[in-house]
Amino acid sequence: MRNRSITALAATLLASALLAAAAPHPSAAAPRLGVDLDTVTIPELQARMGDGLLTSSALTTAYLHRIKTIDPKINAVLRTDPTALRQAAASDARHRRGAVRGPLDGIPVLIKDNVNTRGLATTAGSLALAGKPPGTDAALVTRLRKAGAVILGKTNLSEWANFRAAKPTSGWSAVSGQTNNPYVLDRNPCGSSSGSAAALAASLAQVAIGTETDGSIVCPAGMNGVVGHKPTLSLVSQDGVVPISAEQDTAGPMARNVVDTALTLSVISNGGIAHHGGATGLTDALPRPDGLRGKRIGLWRLPSLGPKVDALMTRTAKRLRAAGAEVVEVTPPYQKRLAELEFPALLSEFHRDIDAYLATRHGPRDLAGLIEFNRTHPAERTCFAGQELFEQALAAPPTTDPKYRAMRAELTDLSRRSINETMATHRLDAIASPTNPPAWTTDCARGDNDVIPSSTPAAVAGYPSLSVPAGFVGELPVGVLLMAGAHQDTELLTLGAAVENRLTAWRAPHYLPSAGTDASR
Repeated sequence: MRNRSITALAATLLASALLAAAAPHPSAAAPRLGVDLDTVTIPELQARMGDGLLTSSALTTAYLHRIKTIDPKINAVLRTDPTALRQAAASDARHRRGAVRGPLDGIPVLIKDNVNTRGLATTAGSLALAGKPPGTDAALVTRLRKAGAVILGKTNLSEWANFRAAKPTSGWSAVSGQTNNPYVLDRNPCGSSSGSAAALAASLAQVAIGTETDGSIVCPAGMNGVVGHKPTLSLVSQDGVVPISAEQDTAGPMARNVVDTALTLSVISNGGIAHHGGATGLTDALPRPDGLRGKRIGLWRLPSLGPKVDALMTRTAKRLRAAGAEVVEVTPPYQKRLAELEFPALLSEFHRDIDAYLATRHGPRDLAGLIEFNRTHPAERTCFAGQELFEQALAAPPTTDPKYRAMRAELTDLSRRSINETMATHRLDAIASPTNPPAWTTDCARGDNDVIPSSTPAAVAGYPSLSVPAGFVGELPVGVLLMAGAHQDTELLTLGAAVENRLTAWRAPHYLPSAGTDASR
């Protein structure tokens, strides 16, 4: 059923969007392509390729040019793949033969630099892994290559996915330095998929891959004004991805719109889109005029993110109600206990999982060796010196310890109940909350200002979540985070497309040097 579901998803999205591709977009960004890279979708690109009006080689060249000219402002792309144009030429040959492999054939994709790519450095932002590249691709990269996607390059990230120091600075790595928020350059892009989100906001690729343990796809998506989907746990293979915790880690798709996000998930997922009740596809993935009518959405306000964000959520709820949705206010239970338990559990899991990963790479062979590497390499300490989380993980109880097992069992139970009980009590289709506050100023001495609880219930439960642009506080983007129950990825993407269509909140960045003090909380 899942294989049929994934096929139906891709076919539905492509067929439903062909009408949108019939009239070429006027473009200031890429006039030679006949499309606007800021707004064009994958179905529109595929329609033009099918008609012979566009080639993957031209598209890939345009993105490489944007990386060369725009990325120096934001430092989102670590390296480009020297084979990208050869990959694009192979896709063009398939298009000419009528042998297209699917919706991502010829589409340029950026990969977060904690996802293995054979022959192309994969560092997790650390100099410890900057030597010999992996010999094999991560499973999800294998899927992308088989689908004909063009691996354009690797994106910067918060080093070790923000699991090194007690007060890290998101978007910084020893390998590449600091990624900036494209909307306001002195503001932070959030972590740890910071480079992937910032690159998409700047239209440096059509789609990107991020990873999340708790918030690391959805927060960068929200803070950079793009779409990010954290899939149901195990829907996307973690094989070949630098870990924090097998109990929470997942890779996921990011894009400038929900359609491209869903199509990318259809390629990288293990056998098909998770779909509650076994329906056959994302039949409502393209928004309809009544796509929100009758939907019940629970609004979790989180006033701790500031009055301006709360006012934006009020406006969001008003617009959803005007489209026929029922919006009720909710407060998912057990959040304080989840906050108490999650970090200690992750420490034990990180020690187990990073040791297993490091054993497959050249460099430090385990966590103890990694700690020693950082002590003896000053370049690892140029923004922040600490590696307190590494040291705490080294001393944490093993995952065989009964106390750890009880802690993880309670975490799983309470996180799932927090969502399940809230949705059942209020008969909801989804829970909505602010994804992020306005981006804080980047400051190595202070570190992040990122206590953002909205991502935690779905992250710990292994349930799907989706961030869609909701609007702006000043010049700074804020997302609305949608979450639902187990294996409801398809339903969530369908709802997200309708929300996106109603809010129409995306706009291109202006790369302002500063927004002043009034834009932040």
